[in-house]
Amino acid sequence: MKDRKLLNIELGRVTAQQYKELPGSGIAVVLDNVRSAHNVGSAFRSSDAFKIDKIWLCGICATPPSAEIHKSALGAEDSVPWEHADDTLEAVRRLREEGYTLVAVEQTVRSVKLDAFRPAPDTKYAVVFGNEVDGVRQDVVDACDFSLEIPQDGTKHSLNVSVSVGVILWHLRLFR
Repeated sequence: MKDRKLLNIELGRVTAQQYKELPGSGIAVVLDNVRSAHNVGSAFRSSDAFKIDKIWLCGICATPPSAEIHKSALGAEDSVPWEHADDTLEAVRRLREEGYTLVAVEQTVRSVKLDAFRPAPDTKYAVVFGNEVDGVRQDVVDACDFSLEIPQDGTKHSLNVSVSVGVILWHLRLFR
């Protein structure tokens, strides 16, 4: 028997309003000065797929409405709640006050390899992703509880920020 692709009407998609009424995931995404609107849009799309509570767009990040964000978000900018903060540290402070554990997605001297990380039950996580060139700012890394690193074996030792968002969110969902 051959496998058949599902039709869109068979996927059980929810509307943007229904999405907002679903229970929270306990996961927030913070984009620290991500310069590409396409990467911001991709982060929205992955955040929608994994039912993220909110995206914080910090510093120079593009914000909706934006044709470039919409091109890669495919409308997820309408379903995922978001807020802009002029400075990433402002978003980090507010998330800490809301009870989130803050996690920089960055290669540091004490970063935890993603394949060794198991999220604690009943813990809310805010994951911070950095600029395409400079990564997460050092003062933001310092303000986080710990850093997660995606293990890599190639010569580049870096992934596009939009790819990193998808990898990290899938891992967090895997253990929820």
